[in-house]
Amino acid sequence: MPLDRRNVDTDAIFPKQYGRSTARSGYGAVLFDNWRYLDPGDLGTDHSKRRPDPGFVLNRPELAGATVLLARDNFGCGSSREHAVWALRDYGLRAVLAPSFGDIFRQNCALNGVAAIVLDAPDVDRLFALSAAGVVHVDIDVPAGTLRAGTLLARFQLSAREQLLLTQDVDWIGATLSHRARIEAFERERLARQPWLSRMYPH
Repeated sequence: MPLDRRNVDTDAIFPKQYGRSTARSGYGAVLFDNWRYLDPGDLGTDHSKRRPDPGFVLNRPELAGATVLLARDNFGCGSSREHAVWALRDYGLRAVLAPSFGDIFRQNCALNGVAAIVLDAPDVDRLFALSAAGVVHVDIDVPAGTLRAGTLLARFQLSAREQLLLTQDVDWIGATLSHRARIEAFERERLARQPWLSRMYPH
């Protein structure tokens, strides 16, 4: 899904009027709402009856079911609203490729099962060129940090925590508890150095 725009902020991804809902799902129909439809919408709107903009990339029939979004620099900038990632995920997108991301947006992606993958700008340019010629199929190997599309082989880096969140069914607490042995070893060492910390004092 090639979205050839820079500095796409979270309000463009998920407009504020839908943020009045506290649900964590059901936002796929309003992803890029202001660009996707020719008429306005709100929480109570039946989106199936709205007029789609045929010139917007999400409305291209050959891209229906796409799971990877290709974007430009600074994708997900602006506010920290997590709804933006929920909308991407609910639409069916599992990865976003861009040269750079808003920091909080990237963190929210990993927490919600969406891979925010930073690629070198020339690799992004090549992917846009490929997409201009037709539908592009990409293979993303999260543990290996590689992406393949035709003859293109691109490499990327994800932190150990991002990899854990994306490849296992855990949240941030689960990711922290995956280091339980190191945490327990630290506590034992700390108490050996400072045994008075383990004393119980009456209230």
